[in-house]
Amino acid sequence: MPKVPVMQAVVDVLASEGVTTVYGCPGAAILPFYAALEHSPIEHLIVRHEEGATHMADGWARTTGNVGVAVGTSGPAGTNMITGLYTAQADSVPILCVTGQAVSTKLHQEAFQAVDIVRIAEPVTKWAVQVREAAQAPWIFREAFRLARSGRPGPVLIDLPLDVQRQEIEWDASIDAPLPVEVPAPHPPRVERALDLLLAAERPLILAGGGVILSEAAEPLRQLAEHLGVPVQVTLMGKGALPENHELFAGMAGIQTSQRWANAAFLESDLVLAVGARFGDRHTGELSVYRGRRKFVHVDVEPTQLGRVFGPDLGIVSDAKLFLHALLDAARHRAQRPDHAAWVRRIGQLRRELPRREDFDTTPIKAPRVFRELNRTFGPDTYFVTAIGLYQIWSGQFQTVHRPRHYQVCGQAGPLGWEIPAAIGVRTARPDAEVVAVVGDYSFQFLVEELAVAAQYEIPFVLVMLNNEYLGLIRQAETGYGMNREVDIHYDEHGTDNVRIMQAYGCSGRRVVEPEEIAGALEWARGQARRTSRPVLVEVMIDRAANASMGSALDSVVEFEPVS
Repeated sequence: MPKVPVMQAVVDVLASEGVTTVYGCPGAAILPFYAALEHSPIEHLIVRHEEGATHMADGWARTTGNVGVAVGTSGPAGTNMITGLYTAQADSVPILCVTGQAVSTKLHQEAFQAVDIVRIAEPVTKWAVQVREAAQAPWIFREAFRLARSGRPGPVLIDLPLDVQRQEIEWDASIDAPLPVEVPAPHPPRVERALDLLLAAERPLILAGGGVILSEAAEPLRQLAEHLGVPVQVTLMGKGALPENHELFAGMAGIQTSQRWANAAFLESDLVLAVGARFGDRHTGELSVYRGRRKFVHVDVEPTQLGRVFGPDLGIVSDAKLFLHALLDAARHRAQRPDHAAWVRRIGQLRRELPRREDFDTTPIKAPRVFRELNRTFGPDTYFVTAIGLYQIWSGQFQTVHRPRHYQVCGQAGPLGWEIPAAIGVRTARPDAEVVAVVGDYSFQFLVEELAVAAQYEIPFVLVMLNNEYLGLIRQAETGYGMNREVDIHYDEHGTDNVRIMQAYGCSGRRVVEPEEIAGALEWARGQARRTSRPVLVEVMIDRAANASMGSALDSVVEFEPVS
């Protein structure tokens, strides 16, 4: 075999694994990797902070279904990536972080920027490894991609000492290929038992979690629901698994990101078939209420997820797509066809009787009105990005989504600042798509420097900011302690001038203070993003003291605004 620089072999592996864009920041300890990348078809975006690189890779991975890649040098570059690794781990997103490292012989001598990033990253990765033999490098990268995709997807980290990067190895990329990924299929008797339970139920629900999105299972989900006439609810991570205008869509239950009518429907159900859902605490609330007397079938690709929160009546280890296909096939071979028309009508009745109001025309602006205008302005092909805070909760409650992988949200970890870099990742993954990031005024400033990346590389998207000049979710949480302390970030007339921040990065922005201005501002932002090929901000000044509907259990969610 020919001898090639080991980093050339590594970059060849990345390209053959389907990586088209990497996000990173070069440094002395990673330059051999960058030298190989220079002659590669892979595009590279220079980030302004390594955490931003991980969130860009995360957004790219959530959108494409492939492994996103972030690159940094040694020392603080790797430690800056930890939040992004944790975020990807929490939401089952496959990303690869590549870090440079001091030369191997200096690691025990406290060399400049030499840190044991492998041990630091181990708790938040599926695999963290340092390459110590150059000949292993391409194989370690192959295994990293395989592991990132296998079972419950997740992040991996590879650390590259500088002396290892400088070596040559024997390698022939023309005879190389990605490693196969084993996808677990369901055990047929358990599929039949699940079908028995489903057919025996009078008011069943299918609960579609993030695993349905990850396994590209939206189509068999729809086919199964329509064949059996079973309504479908989604979790926050499963949003988009079924179009929200489908007659069998039954909303989202939960104690925060939920609908009133969906909670009521869940509480009337007698069986829940949960596919690719992990029963997160913001979904379940108090377990005694959530479980009630209803039966649960839990399907997950990761065996240790079964029984983690509570023991289901039936657990099934399987890829979501393979399970739904198997269950649909089994149902088609059964003579029994349940009639759930009355149950579907009942859910429709609950939807009509238990709405939340969104047509507020008062000033200051009420947040639900912003989402009404978003739903009216942007079509089903739009990609939405949001992060954590009251605006995420309002988004989950009011925003409509009709396509899988079109609603990107950091559901479990909830790092502030995720939206801008994630939107960059989404837009580079889908260069022709319209991307809208919903952001809070506080989160906006955490990684605001990544606007420079979008401006430099001409990556347009619309930012919609809900600005209450508060740490709004924490302010609401503090009411239970009888205080309002260290959460008010208002000063001067409107606090930080976010429009001028946009302008400082060469981007555009507009502030909105009246509800009737929102629609026009959104249309302006769409056009301005197309004209400038850069991000555009619509800053909406909302009611500073507004609270989002939430509670501790599905039957006790508190409504803070008039519902009709």
